[in-house]
Amino acid sequence: MTQQDPLMAKIVEATELSRSGDRDRARQLFQDAWGEVGSEGDAFHRCTLAHYMADVQDDPNEELAWDLRALEAADELTDDRAKQYHASLSVRGFYPSLHLNLAADYRKLGDLDRAREHIASARDGLDGLDGLSDDDYGNGVRAAIERVAQELDDLAAS
Repeated sequence: MTQQDPLMAKIVEATELSRSGDRDRARQLFQDAWGEVGSEGDAFHRCTLAHYMADVQDDPNEELAWDLRALEAADELTDDRAKQYHASLSVRGFYPSLHLNLAADYRKLGDLDRAREHIASARDGLDGLDGLSDDDYGNGVRAAIERVAQELDDLAAS
């Protein structure tokens, strides 16, 4: 992190709670953070917050709504703003994961055409992960894209 960012610290805390299984507390912290940033606030905060808030939703429609917010915010985000948080960040690198999440959301909701569109977009954006080929994040995103793509192929074949 290149500068102190109290809101990002709150988002990181909530993300860690979510990963440890405390989804309810994580959801509350994310909601508190969203109250600070709002739907018109800083695009970096909105993108990051919405991306992780989607993960703690119980309702697939709510998960989709948060993932759509994350994509919308990414479309407004600049590399300069992302690099203010961490010098290694590039907005292009966000898109494979954002589209992957949307593909998974649409698959859950039974909209396989939209799911396939987002898998295609995730694959198209994989060059945004260049430089991360040996990194756990990049490898994880690539593997998840292929897993969801295979699930979609399996559903189409059945």
